[in-house]
Amino acid sequence: MIKIIADSTCDLSNEILEKYDISLAPLTINIEGKIYRDRIDIQPNDFYGIMEGLSEYPTTGMPSPTEFLDIMNKAVKDGYKEILCICMSSGTSGSYQSAVIAKGYFNEKNPDSSIKIHVVDSKCMSHGSGWLILKSAMMRESGASFEEIVEFNEVYKINVKHFLSVDDLDHLIKSGRLTNASAFIGKILRLKPIMTMRKGKGAIVAKERGQKRVLNYYINEFINRNDTDITNFIIIGYTSDIEVAENLKIKIQNETDFLGDIYIMQMGVSVGTHVGLGAISMFFIEKGHIKDGLVRNTVRSFIEKKSE
Repeated sequence: MIKIIADSTCDLSNEILEKYDISLAPLTINIEGKIYRDRIDIQPNDFYGIMEGLSEYPTTGMPSPTEFLDIMNKAVKDGYKEILCICMSSGTSGSYQSAVIAKGYFNEKNPDSSIKIHVVDSKCMSHGSGWLILKSAMMRESGASFEEIVEFNEVYKINVKHFLSVDDLDHLIKSGRLTNASAFIGKILRLKPIMTMRKGKGAIVAKERGQKRVLNYYINEFINRNDTDITNFIIIGYTSDIEVAENLKIKIQNETDFLGDIYIMQMGVSVGTHVGLGAISMFFIEKGHIKDGLVRNTVRSFIEKKSE
C-alpha cells in the first residue's frame, strides 16, 4: 500500500484529497498577529474576503518536521508500507527540508523498519506540485509500483509547466516575488506579468496588456508546449474569480485539440497570500525543455505583431 503526503500549497480540492486519500501537512499563515493553519483554521474564501482590508501584510510559515512525522507514523499505523511525500519547491520554502528531517527522524526511531519513504522536491508551486500528486494518485490506482511512481516524479517534475498571472502586483512586491521597477512599469502600462517556474523559483516570462491577451498567451503556449503523451489532465487555478478560470477552460476546449480532463481548483491561503486577488494559473506537462524567458517572448511577440 502506498500513502501519498503533501503540504497544503498543493492546492488540490477537498474532493480530490478525499477521493485519493491524500494527507496534508499545513503551512501556517500569520494574519495580523494571529496564527492560522492553512485549510484547517482558515479557508480560501474566508481569507480572500478579508484580504484587502488587512492593515498588515500576512506572512507564511512552513510545516514543522513534526507535522510530517505525525502523518508518516499514522500512515504506518494504518498499514501503509510505502510513503511518497511530494513538497513545494525547496527554492521557495523549507517545506521539503522539513519532510526530509521527518524522514530522518522516522528512520532513526525505526532502524529495522522495512517502510519505504521517498520525499520529492517538486520544483513546483501551487497546482504544479498538485499536478504531480494527482498524477501519482492516478498511477497508484492503476497499479503502478512505488518505484515507478517515484521515478515518474523525479523525471517529470522539471517538465510541469506553470503559468500564473495576477491582477494586483503589490502582493508580489511585498512578498519579494517582483521588483519595484517591474511593478511600476506594469502598473503604468497596465501590463499583467506572466510567471513560470525556472530552476525551482518563480520567473517572469511575459507581460500582456489585459486579461484577454493573457488567456490567449496561455492557449498559444499550451499548443506549442504540451506533451500529448503525458498530459492527460490540466489544472486551472484561481484565487477569487472563478469566472475567468471557467473562461479559460472553455477556450482550451474550443481552441485546442485537448480531450482530457480539465480541473478548476481554487488556490489556497498560503499561495494566495503571495499572489493576491484575481490570479489565474494553468498547469500541464511540457515536452522537452523549450526555452522560456521574458526577452525571448517579448522579441517573438514583436515579430508576430509585425507579421500581422
